[in-house]
Amino acid sequence: MSQLVLFEQNQVRRVWHGEAWWFVIVDVVAALTDSANPSDYLKKLRKRDPFLSEAFKGGGQIAPPLALSFTTAGGPQKLQCWNTSGLLRLIQSIPSPKAEPFKRWLANVGYERLQEIENPEIAARRMKEIYRQKGYSEA
Repeated sequence: MSQLVLFEQNQVRRVWHGEAWWFVIVDVVAALTDSANPSDYLKKLRKRDPFLSEAFKGGGQIAPPLALSFTTAGGPQKLQCWNTSGLLRLIQSIPSPKAEPFKRWLANVGYERLQEIENPEIAARRMKEIYRQKGYSEA
């Protein structure tokens, strides 16, 4: 199953594969940069960031991108996709003002999780709040 999601005015293609969503990498780069050529931007980004370069080759600590099939205007094509973990790492490498809100969000989430490790009661309160917001009973 493939699907489009919108980030501001940009379309990001994604596909459900192996029990997770995988997102088209150049779509994410296009959404987070002002580049006229997101593929070229990604190539340059990989040259500047050795970790990303290794990840694209199948090394590193995150899952390598997968070439997954999409129907495009030019017919079926295999496009490079990354799971959520890979995309979050990619976003950290993008030197663009559009990526900054994501970077701040990642830093906040990381800080919150570290607090929860130190004090599990914080995690329990957070989970209760999430359950309540989703309409689950408090029992």
